[in-house]
Amino acid sequence: MKPRKAVERIKSLCGGTCTALVTGATSGMGLEYARQLAALGCDVVIVSNQEERLQPVADELHTQYGVRTCYLYKDLAATTAAQEVFDYCLQNNLEISILVNNAGMFFFEELTEQNRAKGEKMRLLHIETPTRLTLLFAEEMKKRRCGYILNMSSMAAKIPAPGITFYSATKAYLRSFTKSMFFELKPYGVGITAVCPGAVATPLYNLSERYQRLAIRLGVMRTPRRLVKSALRALFRKRRCVTPGFVNHIAPGAVNALPHWGVMKIWRKVR
Repeated sequence: MKPRKAVERIKSLCGGTCTALVTGATSGMGLEYARQLAALGCDVVIVSNQEERLQPVADELHTQYGVRTCYLYKDLAATTAAQEVFDYCLQNNLEISILVNNAGMFFFEELTEQNRAKGEKMRLLHIETPTRLTLLFAEEMKKRRCGYILNMSSMAAKIPAPGITFYSATKAYLRSFTKSMFFELKPYGVGITAVCPGAVATPLYNLSERYQRLAIRLGVMRTPRRLVKSALRALFRKRRCVTPGFVNHIAPGAVNALPHWGVMKIWRKVR
């Protein structure tokens, strides 16, 4: 189903409204998800730990697209975060029809006792919170027999490699969890999709704009706008898992085909 038609269907089933909740919505892909969903006519709830960005983004979405916008400041790398987000929606009579679990983080380092805290934060952000949000909102969607959930995994889910040990492992969990939940939610008319992109031109990787533009020209990176458009198309078609971009389909196999000595040689050079 085309995105606009899917939103119209949700509105017909939900009293004329369609509300999307997007985590990590004040920058990068999260902001792009919020913009494209608002452009489709969805009211938007944006959640982020960038407190100073929340109101300006909400005002921008309301002014540009004429939709209702709500915002919530929340550190999603906390064990209670998912329940608090869910409770906020209940208290404000926000019926979430589209959930986008986008918030994430990245670091490229050897795992040690010194960076254990960053690893724990990543586990909460990539596993604990999206899992709980999925389960909490899915129960409400199942009752209405309508809803869509998008979980941002990564191409790295298929590439266990040094330096991104926690990142690839947590994204692999999210991909597997989503693919399994697909079958459990399908009988209730609820769709859930895992999106597994390669590198995207966002602040996540701390690359300069010059290198981002070069990577986009070479096809190594995708722009947030292009990636989000592909992801939403897959979501509203109720695809189980999508990996946008031809390069992203072949890269994991190529990397995993490297011999162990080759991986070790590369790791010694970049660590």
